[in-house]
Amino acid sequence: MEKLELNRIYTGTVGGYSSEGLGIVRLDGAVVFVPCAVRGETVDVKITKVMKNCAAGEIVKIHNPSPERTEPECPYFGQCGGCDFQHLTYAEELWAKRQRVQDALERIGGLNLPVEELIGAKDPLHYRNKSQYPVGRDGSIGFYRERSHQVVSVQSCLIQTEASDATVNAVRDWSVRYQIAPYDEFTGKGLLRHIYVRVNREGESLCCVLVNGRKLPREPELVAYVRAAAPKTVGVVLGTNTRRGNVILGEHFRTLWGEDYLMDTLCGLTFKLSVPSFYQVNRDQAEVLYGKALEFAALTGEETVLDLYCGTGTITLCMASRAKRVIGAEIESSAVRDAEENARRNGISNAEFFCGDSADIAKKLEQEGLRPDVITVDPPRRGLEPDVIRAVAEMGPKRVVYVSCDPATLARDAKLFGELGYTARRAIAVDLFPRTRHVETVVLITRVDK
Repeated sequence: MEKLELNRIYTGTVGGYSSEGLGIVRLDGAVVFVPCAVRGETVDVKITKVMKNCAAGEIVKIHNPSPERTEPECPYFGQCGGCDFQHLTYAEELWAKRQRVQDALERIGGLNLPVEELIGAKDPLHYRNKSQYPVGRDGSIGFYRERSHQVVSVQSCLIQTEASDATVNAVRDWSVRYQIAPYDEFTGKGLLRHIYVRVNREGESLCCVLVNGRKLPREPELVAYVRAAAPKTVGVVLGTNTRRGNVILGEHFRTLWGEDYLMDTLCGLTFKLSVPSFYQVNRDQAEVLYGKALEFAALTGEETVLDLYCGTGTITLCMASRAKRVIGAEIESSAVRDAEENARRNGISNAEFFCGDSADIAKKLEQEGLRPDVITVDPPRRGLEPDVIRAVAEMGPKRVVYVSCDPATLARDAKLFGELGYTARRAIAVDLFPRTRHVETVVLITRVDK
């Protein structure tokens, strides 16, 4: 591999994309990661950083712009770190994401498993039903720059809803007028930390203001500002988080006005969502995702289904109508309470929920002799702990339906399942996060009967 020189300009062709959405240019065996590059373009690249096995660069000149290159619609693109693909057509973005999943399955998982399709969104804009806006130490409210805790002030965001933007702008105006001190994560001083907004299918919204304390000055005025800006607001909540650092949610919530939850419909079911509850941020694409999970589960009405990392019970309750018995497990107690209430609200009597760590619950149920026919998992980005994989395998389900937001940890875990008598049979990707590098995948893993 040639030793690249810092600040020198090289010419090369963009061959594809990294897992972080960067263009990949190979220069005499050296891999260079380049922002805002498009596959197939020949570019002049200035080397900005040289590492042991790779380098970083920036485009100086594009010799043949790709037809898949497009002018970013967002004025904050390149400053805000929220979106990665504003410079690509949506079709090219979908190609990049499908290839990312395929590469992970092959390179990390060692699987010869084609990604059957990547299902794109009908509308890649204004899809997020949950928004979390950090507050900078200088009072800026918006989103972080890439790889930093510096907040870029944002007035409107193309992937957030209008209600979310209106709400956060109202909180900004209120904080400026009444001189509410922003939180400084380095000193631990100040009050205002994050603005959190949920929006349902009907356009109703729930606002939660996260602060470094138990109360705020001018709370009635805050409520008035939010309600005036977003008339369909159903509640304004104050969240307390006095921990140092940039963790968003705390453990204590107090309702300033209205309700402390939001109702929404998903897959024909009604769900109650409190502030901490996990819920997919793209409702329409979540219905597509869960539809594929149901297809892979292949339920006939006679099965017992165990759903690990169940959140508020969305997948669990979707499975309930086609199974004999469903069991959900979740570590967040408020989400479990919501899941139980969601089951009652939808008249579902064959669902039960346990609160606790998924590994502990899986081992406990296995020791009690539970033998589910199907196990579904939808873990956080870090994937499954090895103990969970072993406990699942020891239960011996015919099928495991793995829903993942990270292709790398999914592939790693699929490989571990392969060592325990299971094999990955099908894979489909669904784009729940248009314009960002993130992608959801559903993989069917089946038991190999000897």
